[in-house]
Amino acid sequence: MTDVLPQPDCSLKAVCEPLERCCLDRLDEPGSKRPPNTGARLWGRVRSKLLRQKLDPQTVETKNWHTDVIEMNGIKVEFSMKFTSRDMSLKRTPSKKQTGVFGVKISVVTKRERSKVPYIVRQCVEEVEKRGIEEVGIYRISGVATDIQALKAVFDANNKDILLMLSDMDINAIAGTLKLYFRELPEPLLTDRLYPAFMEGIALSDPAAKENCMMHLLRTLPDPNLITFLFLLEHLKRVAEKEPVNKMSLHNLATVFGPTLLRPSEVESKAHLTSAADIWSHDVMAQVQVLLYYLQHPPISFAELKRNTLYFSTDV
Repeated sequence: MTDVLPQPDCSLKAVCEPLERCCLDRLDEPGSKRPPNTGARLWGRVRSKLLRQKLDPQTVETKNWHTDVIEMNGIKVEFSMKFTSRDMSLKRTPSKKQTGVFGVKISVVTKRERSKVPYIVRQCVEEVEKRGIEEVGIYRISGVATDIQALKAVFDANNKDILLMLSDMDINAIAGTLKLYFRELPEPLLTDRLYPAFMEGIALSDPAAKENCMMHLLRTLPDPNLITFLFLLEHLKRVAEKEPVNKMSLHNLATVFGPTLLRPSEVESKAHLTSAADIWSHDVMAQVQVLLYYLQHPPISFAELKRNTLYFSTDV
């Protein structure tokens, strides 16, 4: 019997893979007389059951553990699962390390480093562009969790071996580390305060009004956030240029990064989540569309944005 107690924020894949290995390994035992394909069939039942539970509104709304058992040809799989609301599972917490970069405000990191873009962002982007820009599914395919945590630790410790470690590390782990950095910021890169305005701006139907609004919102961002966002934007555009090879279009990249860079605050989430379905889909499409808008926009210059800020402030 296999007992699986997944963490609240783990993926369906992370839960199912150990179950699949268990089913298949047991069928390989010497002297096994079970019918062929028992493991694959049992695995299919488990995966189907987990997926149905994940999509069931009543299961999502309950706060209790749900236990189920699936049995076939002498193999029994017992699994327990419950769902944690989005505002809890995606909660951003500040780092307790004074020298850390994960979970630390981007303005604090750039000031400490005396840089315009955090070192971790520059190094991960450089490594991806050096040897991962043609990797199929770059940023979409997850890296190994232990590798990502190892990279997180060396960046937080400002270890002198960072560059050597990066050069030897799987490129998907480096891409995953970059995504993790943005995900663990105390607030999203595009800020909690401006989130409602971004949602309103992307919904505008008039192209000129939308352009004015979306550019004004960028000008409103703190300088470290804006510079880092523009840096990442140009990187993602270069990745998308290799779409025939890496299969990552602008839309695919916006889907990966949009909900990470732009997300409602905990207060905003609690105020607007009115049904179980919202836990999975609340504003996600709009978040993707915001990033896609900027990715499809002609190059945006920090200096030009700031010049326009001056014009706006002196306009009578």
